[in-house]
Amino acid sequence: MRAYCVTSHDAPPAIERIARPRPGPGQIGIKIHACGLNFADLLMMSGRYQDTPALPFTLGLELSGVVDSLGEGASGPAPGTRVAVYGGQGGLADYGCFDAARAVALPDSLSHEAAAAFQIAYGTSHLALTRRARLQPGETLLVLGAAGGVGLTAVEIGAAMGARVIACARGKDKLEAARAAGAHELIDSETDDIRETCKALGGADVVYDPVGGDQFTAAFRACRPEARILTIGFASGDVPRIPANHLLVKNLTVMGLYWGGYLTFAPELLTRSLAELLTWADEGRIAPRAHHVYPLDQAADALELLRARKSTGKVVVTMA
Repeated sequence: MRAYCVTSHDAPPAIERIARPRPGPGQIGIKIHACGLNFADLLMMSGRYQDTPALPFTLGLELSGVVDSLGEGASGPAPGTRVAVYGGQGGLADYGCFDAARAVALPDSLSHEAAAAFQIAYGTSHLALTRRARLQPGETLLVLGAAGGVGLTAVEIGAAMGARVIACARGKDKLEAARAAGAHELIDSETDDIRETCKALGGADVVYDPVGGDQFTAAFRACRPEARILTIGFASGDVPRIPANHLLVKNLTVMGLYWGGYLTFAPELLTRSLAELLTWADEGRIAPRAHHVYPLDQAADALELLRARKSTGKVVVTMA
């Protein structure tokens, strides 16, 4: 079968022909249809991600497909079931084997491409806003990187939760995508002063930040008293320093959210979160979709789109 493999942290990944895996105890075998790309894939390629697998490995943290076999002791999902899986690796391949407990059955309303774009982005924003920040109806949510893979889902989920959403993104096209996802106010990070514009709009009760760097600093200074700041990632490449004395004076809270970390200490929270999100999707409260779709032989181009921060929403690779 084909697999997009990393064999060295000093060389680009490439499509390799490798043996098709067979499911072990507690695993299911999946014919993979689509795989969602994430910033973590770029970090894994260079060995800089906290959960980088041992070499060689196949890229692709999250995927969708159809169950085609069961390993010993795996009671389901049954062969023929459409599922999404967070595997941590192995998604950019024709077939894969994953723990059965990580498989989520898909409603008929969700395509494979949308399902592959669903788990990490929507799961991160849902858990961040509902559990960590405890966003309330009527509060103001400032989303940085609002047209990115996770940022766009934060806009959509925040609006669905009844918040007033201020979306900050780069350029007219990305801001229009954020508006279409439910943003009430827009800030252009290329031309606007984020701090002053946000303050003129009344300040932020919750900040959702997958960017870091100067944008974090500007948002930090635009917070209202008792605001909660979510650090989701550092797409800018700059991990900000946090002045603890300012936290004290304004009664601010800064908190992190690493979605995959819950698999090790509270996987039931992810299961409940994804179940609620799938219900929301089936009811039409949210509309997951793949914004950029590439075939496997163009996986390098798909990753470059992500690296250059030129994508709007989620980038997905299909195995067709």
